[in-house]
Amino acid sequence: MSADVHRYCQERAAASGSSFYYSFVFLPLDVRRAITAFYALCRELDDVVDECHERQVAEIKLDWWRAEIGRFAGRYPDFRSLRLYCYRVAGVVGEIAAAIFDGARSEHDRDIRRYAHELGLAFQLTNIIRDVGEDARRGRIYLPQDELARFGVAEADLLNGRDTPQFQALMQFQYERALACYDRALATLPPGARRAQRPGLVMAAIYRTLADEIREAGFPVLRARVSLTPLRKLWLAGKTWLFP
Repeated sequence: MSADVHRYCQERAAASGSSFYYSFVFLPLDVRRAITAFYALCRELDDVVDECHERQVAEIKLDWWRAEIGRFAGRYPDFRSLRLYCYRVAGVVGEIAAAIFDGARSEHDRDIRRYAHELGLAFQLTNIIRDVGEDARRGRIYLPQDELARFGVAEADLLNGRDTPQFQALMQFQYERALACYDRALATLPPGARRAQRPGLVMAAIYRTLADEIREAGFPVLRARVSLTPLRKLWLAGKTWLFP
């Protein structure tokens, strides 16, 4: 968590005047910060129930907290966990879309599912690379924790926007993995299915070009969001649609 978040949790817990707060004072710093944050969260949730006199407002606030807690918990210890997340948020959607584009034919069904699975993973990994800085500013880290440790990148580096040689090496690794997913997806797609799958191939052309642009710019993702211009996207879409 950022220093501002720690400060807010400290003030929120102290303002309650509860005896619980004083039981935290002599804990080690990391434990004290964790339990103080948890206690501040409990106070926030308790206040929603106590202070919201309209049921609908309370439900909206609680739903918001539910979503925030879900996002906070979405930190991934390793790539296996991240891959499952990517499948759930992108792979499943890709498989359904690919089946629709294919007209639900069974001839290439298995290969198309594999293609869509890899392509969905590639898209989500590209999004994660692009949004590293933006996500970190919201207190979210989607990069696997074991890979952060392997490359010598601390969570604080991401949260504070520190662009180090270690961070660059980590981003190069993420980029190469994303490209491998694009390659596997395109290698799996049967030639006879390429025309039907042109919408996905258009997205692949755009997203892969975006990944290349981010790399060529030196992975400036901690401080800026790299994007393609609408004209560039249109050119890539037209080229891919005509020559899938």
